[in-house]
Order: sequence, then structure tokens, then C-alpha cells
Amino acid sequence: MKSWDELSSIIMRLFTFILLLLATTPVIGQKNYYLLVGTYTRGKSEGIYVYNFNKKDGSAKIVDSVQTSNPSYLAVAPNQKFVYAVQENANNGKGGEVAAFAFTKENGKLSFINRQLSAGDHPCYVAIDKTGKWIAVANYTSGTVAVLPVNSDGSLGKAVSSFQHTGHGINLKRQEGPHAHSAVFSPDNKYLFVQDLGIDKIIVYAFNDKTGALAQKDSIRLTDGSGPRHFTFHPNGKRAYVVQELSGDITAFNYQKGALTQVQTISALPKNFNKFFTSADIHVSNDGKFLYASTRDSANILTIFRIDQKTGKLSIVGHQSVLGKTPRNFNFDPSGNYLLVANQNSDNIVIFKVNRQTGLLTDTGNRIDVGSPVCIKWIEK
Repeated sequence: MKSWDELSSIIMRLFTFILLLLATTPVIGQKNYYLLVGTYTRGKSEGIYVYNFNKKDGSAKIVDSVQTSNPSYLAVAPNQKFVYAVQENANNGKGGEVAAFAFTKENGKLSFINRQLSAGDHPCYVAIDKTGKWIAVANYTSGTVAVLPVNSDGSLGKAVSSFQHTGHGINLKRQEGPHAHSAVFSPDNKYLFVQDLGIDKIIVYAFNDKTGALAQKDSIRLTDGSGPRHFTFHPNGKRAYVVQELSGDITAFNYQKGALTQVQTISALPKNFNKFFTSADIHVSNDGKFLYASTRDSANILTIFRIDQKTGKLSIVGHQSVLGKTPRNFNFDPSGNYLLVANQNSDNIVIFKVNRQTGLLTDTGNRIDVGSPVCIKWIEK
């Protein structure tokens, strides 16, 4: 029979072994992510950048980059094997383009596949449908929207459907004609919502995911001169929100079967703010409790709203400086614990920690230095 001292020694060695085992064993659900950044290439940038993102501390390290012209908006295929980037150009009247890339998860590398015309000038937004077989493109300068097929190898075919918007708004400097600014598929994949800044409308198209065909179903008129820009659905699929670039307002909608019903319009600006601004992007937190909107120029802030879970209406929680200039796109990491802001004119991405109870943000001190960042997307490893 062993003595108490011998038993104590065995227990201590066993305890130490267990601690070492726990420390060296990967924790389920602790995978990191790839962060993809789209840019404007008129300055320091050369194209699309890929980073390893560590969700434990919010740090990022460069993995790869690929040269391509003005990839100002990106879309990731549902299978995460392909990435699509607008080429926000006009090409002397030939129109803008969309480029397709293969993505290799093992090493985070992007490889060019092909490109196709976007059926308009200066494409500024690309989205991929739930089947992964179609992409939609909003062309800003020409005010057109188009659907392109995705082939089995990830390459893009020529547009199978396109629409030309018409009209103008009351702000003749910014609304002299139609300017399609985003195109968002509905949660059930049956509709495409196109926000047109130039005519103050959300155009609703019925979408056929077998043929790629679009058919205009509805047109929602917003306040004259407001300039609808980006649009997002609530995770529950029953609410939707649009940010209006020229007025700085957010409009909340009830959503059902392709129909939007306005329930509220609220300003994202601080009280008594009277300097020049343009609003940019909008996202709902992963848990559906908060909505965030970015405002640029003299403001350079994120506005944080609490979402009433019964009505979908918004109330302001606070305003957060983006600690940079010209916040365009911003996005949550897949865990929902971090919010990253692409500050176009200060050539950096600022990484905030999210308080999941209050919605408020805290600067992590982490920065990503990259030229003219304007779009943030994620791929899980």
C-alpha cells in the first residue's frame, strides 16, 4: 500500500499532465478566419489583400495579395471557394467589369480566373445568391443592375439579365441621373433589392434562381434628396434597414415576401451636427440586437442603435469615432466580438472590441495598414 506522500506525488503529476494537455489541445470553435480587404487602387493599394485574423486578440497578419483594378466591393461564394470583385471603372465607355478568383483555404491564396463586363459603368457593389450560381452587380454611374451566371469552375459568364433605371433627384450635383449603389438578395433568394441613390428609390426585382432572370416587382420611394445607398436584412428575416447617404437617415422596414413597409426613419447624425457629411454603410450585429451605420467626411463616426425586438424600431445608443478618415464599409468578424472599420482616406483598418450587452465599442489598439480600404469580407478556415 502506497504512503500518503507517494499518492500526493502521483496526484500532482496527474494534475500537471492534465493542465499541459488542455493547454496544447485545440479548443473546438476557436478557429481563426481569413479577412479579405477590397480597395481603391488609385493610391497606395494594388488590389485585394488577405489576412489571417486571430479572434482571440483581434490581430491580423498579411497572407496574400493580388493585383486588380479598383476592387471596391467583394462577394464570397457560399462554398467559400471563390471570390468576386467589382472593377470600379468605366474603361472609356466599354463599361466596368467583375473579376472572379479562386480561393485556397489551405494557404489563403487568391488566383485569378476570369472577368466579365458588368453591363454598366463603375460597378460599386456585387452580391452572390444563395445557390452560388448567380451574381448581381450594381453599376453606379450608369444606374444599371445586372445578373451574371457563375460556372461550375467559379468563372463568370456574360450577363443574362440587366435593367436600366431612369429619372433623377432634387440634388442635381449628386442626383442628375440614376445611380444604383447596392444590390441585395432576400433571405429566401426570391428577390433582389437595388438601392438607387440618384432617384431616391429602392427597386424590388423578382429573381429566378434557375435562369437568373429579373422582373421588376415594386418601387419604394424614399424622401426626396435622401440618396439610399446600402441595405441590410435583420438576422430574423422580418426586418430590413437602409442607410441614406445624402440625408444621413436610417429607414426601418417590416419585410414579408418581397414587400417592404416603412416603420421609422431616424437620423444617424449627432444632435445639432451641421457640417458636411455623407453616410456610407450599415450592418446589424450577429445577435440582431444592435444596428450600426457609418458616416464620413466631417463626421467620421459609427452610430450605434439598439433594435426593439418587438417592433424593429431603432434608438440611438451612442456615437463612436472611427479613429480615422472616411469610414466606408465596416463589418463584424464571424464571432461577432470584433468590428472592423475600413478608413479609406487614412489608409487603415481600425479594430474595435464589441460589448455584446451594450453594443458599445472599445479600441483594441490593433490596426491594419492598407491603402484605401473600402470593403471587408470574411472566410472561415
